[in-house]
Amino acid sequence: MNTDYEVVHAANVLSAWINGVSTKTTELVRNVASLLEQNLAGKAKVDKAARVGLDEVAREFLARNSFAVGAGTFFAAESVEEGGRAFEWWFRKNSDGMERLDADRTPGSDRYYDYEKLPFFSTAASTGEQTLWGPYLDYLGFEEYILSFTEPFFVHGNFTGVAGCDIRIKDLEPLIMPNLRAIPRDAALINASNRVILGNSGKYLVGERIKSGAPNQHRVALDVPHLGLSLLYTT
Repeated sequence: MNTDYEVVHAANVLSAWINGVSTKTTELVRNVASLLEQNLAGKAKVDKAARVGLDEVAREFLARNSFAVGAGTFFAAESVEEGGRAFEWWFRKNSDGMERLDADRTPGSDRYYDYEKLPFFSTAASTGEQTLWGPYLDYLGFEEYILSFTEPFFVHGNFTGVAGCDIRIKDLEPLIMPNLRAIPRDAALINASNRVILGNSGKYLVGERIKSGAPNQHRVALDVPHLGLSLLYTT
């Protein structure tokens, strides 16, 4: 079997699939920004009225995209009125439909959810580009590994927050594992921080950090802008 061909083919297929998710995330962000442009006309801060319709945007995204377990919007703290909801995020709760994320936003509490310091928010905010964070153990109570695709949005020219979606690794596995297993070597999809997203064998475990420079390790960068993904394989 031609290892080079299988690696290049897998890299192309993975790039195409991930670019599809990236495109859908960008569409979600545009829908969020467009709705807020209308709802915030003449307002300086996001209030309850400005958030009207954001729940439908998130739930419609989840209804159309079965690969995602969560979707929605997180606002920059300075863009929200005092005491207002800082996010509008919905997720699938097993077979019981969809629920809104509810998290502790009380500074100093044991469960304080300071999302602005987490990479899915801070990296997107600082770079102005779409980003991918994960795999990480989620905050939604699934106790499973998650990938988060997020992208910043702007309202009336001002950075207002990020929007995006979550994918569980267990839901990602049937979508991309066949391509990894087609490679006749140990191989894995690697994130920008050199951590394994998914591997085709026990050699590469989800979340494991890979040390660079091993003589028998090779990488192919995926053609996915801004996300820093690569396909690692051994010879």
